[in-house]
Amino acid sequence: MRLTYSQASPFARKVVVLLHETGQLQDVEIQDVTTTPLSPSPDVKASNPLAKIPALERNDGPALYDSRVICAYLDERAGGKLYNRGWDSKVLEATADGIMDAAVLMSYEKRLRPEEKQWDGWLDAQQGKVLGGCAALNARWMSHLRGPLDIGQIAVACALAYVNFRHPDTNWRQGNEALAEWFEEFESRPSMQATKPPAA
Repeated sequence: MRLTYSQASPFARKVVVLLHETGQLQDVEIQDVTTTPLSPSPDVKASNPLAKIPALERNDGPALYDSRVICAYLDERAGGKLYNRGWDSKVLEATADGIMDAAVLMSYEKRLRPEEKQWDGWLDAQQGKVLGGCAALNARWMSHLRGPLDIGQIAVACALAYVNFRHPDTNWRQGNEALAEWFEEFESRPSMQATKPPAA
């Protein structure tokens, strides 16, 4: 199998962390590509008609894309342990993916749009989603996050790490001390250390 990904993508990182945690890293060739929405990589377009990463080319079927689809497939391949906490795991993953979506949109606005055309209201709205997601995690989901490893924890950690990476001034930790403490501990896992993105 071959995974098309970018080191800076939190969605791709989620997949690679899962590969580490499930002992499947040696089963997948990882192809690092340079791609943007304005200039998608031909390798990405060949694997995913939407030209988005990550994409997983399988030996026995068409390529899979969307990190949730890929993670569910790889988890099932490894014995199906990371989704076995039911709907709560899926809601946590969806919340984390929403934080990633908003943070990535902020990055696109800042990095791809000319400065004179950047929209502060749009940036504020996306930051509000990031902070709202963090507040919900801190208020409702700490007992789950502190429990047995699952996809929700992996996704949340990758989302928070991306916010730190691209938007360090967001200050998501304020008022979310329990979440911040959990993240600091989770980030020390070998799978997280091995998948750190390059310096911004």
